[in-house]
Amino acid sequence: MNKIKVVLAGQPNVGKSMLVNSMSGSHALKVGNFAGVTVEKKEVEFEYKGNIIDMVDLPGTYSIEGFSLEEKVAHSYLLNEDYDVIINVVDSTHMQRNLLLTLELLNLNKKMVVALNMADEAKEEGIEIDVAQLEKILGVPVVMVSAKTKEGIKELLDKTIEVAKSSKRRESNIVYSDALEEEIIQLSEFFERKNFKIDDLSSRELAIRLLFEDKDIYKRVHEEPIMMELQPRLLSALEHIYTHHETRDIKEIKANEYRAIAYGIKMETIRCSSKRKKHKDLTRRIDDILIHKYFGIPIFLFLMWGLFQLTFKLGALPVDLIDAGFVKFGDMVGSFIPHEGIRSLIVDGIISGVGAVVMFLPNIIILYIGIALLETTGYMSRVAFLLDGFFHKFGLHGKSFIPLVTGFGCSVPAYMAARTLKSEKDRLITLFIIGFMSCGARLPIYVLFTGAFFGKERAGDVIFLIYIAGAMLGLIMAKLLRTFVFKGEDEPFVMEMPKYRLPSFSLIWHTVYSKSWSYLKKAGTFILMASMLVWFASNYPKQPKLEQEYMAKIEQIKDENVKKALENELKLKMLENSYLGKIGKVTEPFFAPLGFDWKMSVALEAGLSAKEVVVSTLGVLYAVGDNVGEDSNPLIRELRENISFASAMSFIVFVMIYLPCLAASMVFVKEAGGYRYLFYLFIFTTTTAWILSFITYRVALLF
Repeated sequence: MNKIKVVLAGQPNVGKSMLVNSMSGSHALKVGNFAGVTVEKKEVEFEYKGNIIDMVDLPGTYSIEGFSLEEKVAHSYLLNEDYDVIINVVDSTHMQRNLLLTLELLNLNKKMVVALNMADEAKEEGIEIDVAQLEKILGVPVVMVSAKTKEGIKELLDKTIEVAKSSKRRESNIVYSDALEEEIIQLSEFFERKNFKIDDLSSRELAIRLLFEDKDIYKRVHEEPIMMELQPRLLSALEHIYTHHETRDIKEIKANEYRAIAYGIKMETIRCSSKRKKHKDLTRRIDDILIHKYFGIPIFLFLMWGLFQLTFKLGALPVDLIDAGFVKFGDMVGSFIPHEGIRSLIVDGIISGVGAVVMFLPNIIILYIGIALLETTGYMSRVAFLLDGFFHKFGLHGKSFIPLVTGFGCSVPAYMAARTLKSEKDRLITLFIIGFMSCGARLPIYVLFTGAFFGKERAGDVIFLIYIAGAMLGLIMAKLLRTFVFKGEDEPFVMEMPKYRLPSFSLIWHTVYSKSWSYLKKAGTFILMASMLVWFASNYPKQPKLEQEYMAKIEQIKDENVKKALENELKLKMLENSYLGKIGKVTEPFFAPLGFDWKMSVALEAGLSAKEVVVSTLGVLYAVGDNVGEDSNPLIRELRENISFASAMSFIVFVMIYLPCLAASMVFVKEAGGYRYLFYLFIFTTTTAWILSFITYRVALLF
């Protein structure tokens, strides 16, 4: 017969001893003491389906990380003794409190089964537990049992034997807070690159144990050569984690994480009937309002509406000052550079390119402050929980909400925020649809076209509809990707559900500063390069004969308006014969069915470098000069005269969908895992944009 050694672990008063009796069919437990201590040891051996079950009942303990003798004994036994499987006994009527020990046991990385005891009492109290969902969240088998009525006892024994005999143990599916997950991911990637392993621990499990300062793992890693490279990474990771918590005590941080996760599991898996009355603390009372079944989503939409109003209106105030500052700086620098070509490169290419990024930084900062406020108070986690069911219908998780909302500010940090999604399929789906959330750089294009074709009175409403339409389209695309590309069931996860707290200034500063600096450093570098490329493509090859011919005409004319018209005509002809113009002519047939001329095609192509470039490119191509903004009246007039309403609507749809800027695309490559995914994204977004723009154009022609 096979002998299976089983350890029962649980908090006090969860019915472990009674459960052992129900499983063994005997009341005769062997009672003794653990070696060297006075703590009582209970053990029983019995036969079940041709297997000898040797079961040890550990003393009840609230934590195996504590200092009491029982806790030390439980920790020592679980960590050092040989056994096949842990049965974690949980009181079904107080599951949230009991799950704190469950989370500690999961971090031991042993084979495990969770027994939800007192199932009969839970039913009497009107508690309904979604066992299947709980099993998916924890990553280990879960069985509802009652030691009193012997409900589920056979199922528990069968599952225990199955787990004990399985060749590979299951890994936990628990997801921690964003800051901790970010460091877990980075350490995991480091261990994988180094091909470093300890026993059968995965790289993720090893990272968690180290970040939680597991002494046994520290001792073993300390003896390895990898420690020299690992130590500064650990110090940096811990500093980041400390910044996001109100303490530098990792044990307290760990306890806070566990409490938040346990609360999240409870909210995700337990439903109580109206007859169950409990005292509610402040967090519960606030949750009753903010995540209310009917009022929760309207409250969230109102808060987000307010945030976007602040982002776009308050953020627009310094835009003109920043723009004017860069223009003056460009003029000043240009006055010291005699060579026309170099002056144009530095002023029109480099300074204008950097200015295009910095100009939208106020919008980005305000959006990040708003999101950081919602996150640090604990509200954003509730929204993820609130939208989880809705997102599941589209093959997404509630936690995808965070990267998607960030995408309204900038796709670069949005792609990086998707790291916290544990499942690769969920992460890739989220990465693929972030581009459908219109980033702040697309706003000037929307303002320009809605102002030109709808008027200022209706432009705001139309822009709101554009943002909503993009978000809904992203969800539909997520469903299609889940159905046809990334097939399979979406994996569950636990949203962190911490208590509400006052926002921390230091944490908000850290979040806003780091993300804003990342935006400037990453996006600014790529946009700078792209702007220089656009400058080169629009200025070369030179056409001296054409330029001399027009300059001769211009010198003979005294009327300033006529001079300006000829100068703009010269710019347009030079553009038509430049590399940029030639590209536009070549690609014009591709865009012609959408109602675009070659100028609109070139503007879209220039927008691949940075969406901010689209407006200035349109200004150049429609011969009103390149120093234009989204509220430029001459450009609006030219667009009305040269572009039909149907073409304009088609253009807006294409801008809303097609590939993000170069900076975001490079970050996408890094986060998705290779350039092949960028190729897939290009095909996916371009095809979708072309088809929907074509439909929009044809429908708009009817009106």
